[in-house]
Amino acid sequence: MAVQRIVAPTENQHEKIEEVYEQTLRPKTFSEYIGQDRIIKNLQLTIDAAKKRGEPIEHVLLYGPPGLGKTTLATVIANEMGAQIRVTSGPAVERAADLASMLTNLQDGDILFIDEIHRLNRSVEEVLYSAMEDFAIDIMLGKGPSAKSLRLDIPKFTLIGATTRTGALAAPLRDRFGMLHRLEFYSPEDIAKIISRSASILGTSINDEASRTLSTRSRLTPRIANRLLKRVRDYADINGDGIIDSAITESALQLLEIDEYGLDPADRMLLHAIIENHGGGPVGLNTLAAILGDEATTIEDFYEPFLLQIGMIERTPRGRKTTAKAHAHLKKTPSANNSQSKLV
Repeated sequence: MAVQRIVAPTENQHEKIEEVYEQTLRPKTFSEYIGQDRIIKNLQLTIDAAKKRGEPIEHVLLYGPPGLGKTTLATVIANEMGAQIRVTSGPAVERAADLASMLTNLQDGDILFIDEIHRLNRSVEEVLYSAMEDFAIDIMLGKGPSAKSLRLDIPKFTLIGATTRTGALAAPLRDRFGMLHRLEFYSPEDIAKIISRSASILGTSINDEASRTLSTRSRLTPRIANRLLKRVRDYADINGDGIIDSAITESALQLLEIDEYGLDPADRMLLHAIIENHGGGPVGLNTLAAILGDEATTIEDFYEPFLLQIGMIERTPRGRKTTAKAHAHLKKTPSANNSQSKLV
């Protein structure tokens, strides 16, 4: 059975409500945005130049692990440009006609944001090629030998795509983006600043030590930091006086089973599976997915990035392996007979 996570790959109704609530915590301008300094400086320069010339900015591809602020950054770009932003996602655009309808309803300077752009159908992608390069789309009229192609001009717009898997993007689509920015994991210092800012917006009192503790347990990810903050706030309201201090924070995190590295039960289950079932690895991705009851893509997108970042696992040609750091953290010693797992 899969373990529910602080950040789950699929949305349920509770998460949709949380998403609406999180809108109030998101920065609206570059001056409010914390972290990703290199990207912000580059985008600020590009936006200033575009505004000076009176033209839209080039198309932007934002990529990196989930929860790092790709959607937020797209909204900030739109606000800084003074442009309207239309938001959709790859799975939602099922047909080329759906995309054509969106593009023809844009205004000059508008921004079209497509989340999970790697999940667009290839037929939909092909419509984007001419739209991104020539601000035109080709529409087929009729069928068979008598079919004719009609080129329709569309407003000059900016496409911002977001993805956790750049390798899944078709090369012709990826090459049409003028700017490609990878969002990196945040530093604990930046996460602590984000937590303090969010607490202020929520009207919650939190001391510096508690902010630092939460920052080290938030997987270096703003989305998780904000969600943990709200769970700790709940705990403080029920079991304390509403003020978040270090003692309240530690008690709440123990209840949530978040350890000192920010690992949750699902992370530890993955590490235990590699160590106990396969002697520390290597073990194939599909085998891990079967053990955990999750999709292989879920493990790649939601488990692995942070575990790789903090040195708990390694990727090898033969599969995934746990590291000495993981063994020490879990107080587990893998068997001498290392895994004979098949590559899958």
